[in-house]
Parts: sequence; structure tokens; C-alpha cells
Amino acid sequence: MKNIGRMLVLFVVVTAFFACAASTAQTTSQKVDSATTSAPPPMDAKKHTEAGKYVNALQAYEMWKADPDTVRIVDCRTQEEYTFVGHASMAYNIPSKLWTGKWNPEKKSYILEDNPDFESYAKKKFGLNDPILVMCRSGHRSAASISRLATAGFTNVYNITDGFEGDKVKDAESCFDGKRMKNGWKNAGAAWTYDLDVELVYQPGK
Repeated sequence: MKNIGRMLVLFVVVTAFFACAASTAQTTSQKVDSATTSAPPPMDAKKHTEAGKYVNALQAYEMWKADPDTVRIVDCRTQEEYTFVGHASMAYNIPSKLWTGKWNPEKKSYILEDNPDFESYAKKKFGLNDPILVMCRSGHRSAASISRLATAGFTNVYNITDGFEGDKVKDAESCFDGKRMKNGWKNAGAAWTYDLDVELVYQPGK
């Protein structure tokens, strides 16, 4: 009887183990599917793209970790932002707009001008069918950048909708009101750095 009891306990343990493993595999599969969804999430209309492919920062990081030799992360912010604000550790800096240092009194900000070499530089680095995940500060410039890449022939480009810094907190009661701490790569626990890699930084003419 003792042996039968032990066998029953062993059977229950083994059955539970395989059930847990199957559940974990299903959950992992669902995470991958959700990370590559083309359904536009609720967000600012300026973050929408004609390509219709979206991920948030954490999903983008998980996609890259699952296939780092294929998935490309592109940071389309200016060289100054990439250098001094920090950047994703594996992100290529290909600025779609360049810093001019000229002040716009109406917008109360410095003027950025389109980088005419954006598309050609991207073609030097990537294939037209490569999975490319594009980020800017918070998802607006990246959407515009994706339109430029699509026009240039790139077919598999995702917008990282919360960008590197994320969206602004809108809560007058919070000490973080107006700060970009709501989401974004930098706030999500994804790998980022201030260090510059010669293989990833933008080098015009090369």
C-alpha cells in the first residue's frame, strides 16, 4: 500500500510539473504575439503610422533579447540627445532631424531640421526587410521617421510608442508633474547607457 501511495504522489507531482510547463510555454507565446501586434494601442494620434506596427519600450526590449542578431533598434533623436540624455545600449543613432541651435520664439524651443541623409544612412546599415524598431523621445518623431523609411522601401518598421524618455506625467498633485516619467525605455528597466559605441553612433559620410 505504501508503494502505491508513493506512486500516486509521484504521478500527481509529475502531472503538475508538465501542466505548469505547458502553461508557461503558452504564456511565453502570448507575450511574443502581443509584442508583435499590429493593432494600434490607445495613444496620441501623432504616434500612429501607415505601417501600423507598434510596440512599447518593454516589448521592444523583449523582441530584441529574443533575436538580437536580427532585430534592430534605431534611435532617431539628435546626436545631442543620444549622447547626453542616454540611449538604449544596442540602439543605432540615425537622427531624422538635426539640431540647429536656432531659437523658435513661438514654440519656445530650438529648431530641428530634417536630416537629408536619414534614409540613405539607414540603407547602409540595414536590409529593407529587417525588423526595425524606431524610438525617439516619446513616439512622435519616430512615427514621422517611419513614414520616411516606408517611403524609402523599408517594409518591417515598428514605432516604439513611448520612446526613450516616455510621456509626461499629468498630475498637478504629483512632484513629477510635467516630467517624462510615465513610461518609456529609460523608465521601464530596459538596458540603457551613456557610453558611446563607434559601431552605433551616427557618423555622417561613413
